[in-house]
Amino acid sequence: MTASLQTVNIPGVRPRGPRSSSPPVRRGVGRPLGYAAAVIVIIAMLAPVAFIVIGGFRSNSEITTDPVGWPSVWNIGNYIDVLTGGIFWREVLNSTIAGVATTAGVVVLGLMASYVLARYRFRGRGALYAVFAAGLMFPMTVAITPLYILVKNLGLMNSLGGVILPQIAFALPTTIIILVPFLRAIPDEIQEAAFIDGCSRLGFFWRMVVPLAMPGVITVGILAFIASWNSYLLPLFILNNEATFTLPLGVQAFSSQYSVDTAKVLAFTSLSMIPALLFFAFFERRIVGGLTGAVKG
Repeated sequence: MTASLQTVNIPGVRPRGPRSSSPPVRRGVGRPLGYAAAVIVIIAMLAPVAFIVIGGFRSNSEITTDPVGWPSVWNIGNYIDVLTGGIFWREVLNSTIAGVATTAGVVVLGLMASYVLARYRFRGRGALYAVFAAGLMFPMTVAITPLYILVKNLGLMNSLGGVILPQIAFALPTTIIILVPFLRAIPDEIQEAAFIDGCSRLGFFWRMVVPLAMPGVITVGILAFIASWNSYLLPLFILNNEATFTLPLGVQAFSSQYSVDTAKVLAFTSLSMIPALLFFAFFERRIVGGLTGAVKG
């Protein structure tokens, strides 16, 4: 016996056909416009960098005749003169010392302060955290005059220490804001299990907290190093001796000294950008991953 299915027509109700397993594809112009806008922004950001790098391969006469043209002959003499001179490498060394020392101070002090704010309960903890958060609203530009007086009274003028200590202080608010969510996200059960196994508070900090917070530690370390490497205002006020100049300050001094030789100035500027660009390119994913973890925490 065969049963046949009949479609019942109900007034006011449209019959439905078979449901499709895949959702309908919406084609619009939003995505192409987004890509086009992104390409325009990238070109606008890279155009000045390309102008500086290409200008280092040109001669002064070519730059004077056609400032934005291509070099008729790619001349690497400007770059060789900069690399073989002692000024560039001395300033690279000073920037490296300042960057590494600043990064170490920011990571160590920021991690210890964040651990206390995240894992301990005491009176005034919220107010103390608010003080560090308020530090984000005061840039170094506002405090440059008091900083100059303080560094001068401490006898740190014309020394890298006078640059490193303020950089550590102004990087701590950002460091604490990023690291506190990482440390708060560590389950209390891990801490209790460590204490049951005989681990001290200091041992728990080094054996458990530091490895678990490593993405955030790497992120704040990268941000501190890049900020120190690109710092210009503070070294401009603190450093007056050319032997202690960092690279951003050295670019300004080099451009003033060789203002007539535009091609060599462009070569020096492009070489000074390469370390920061490579550093940021290699650790870009680390920065994004660390900031994402801080937001989730």
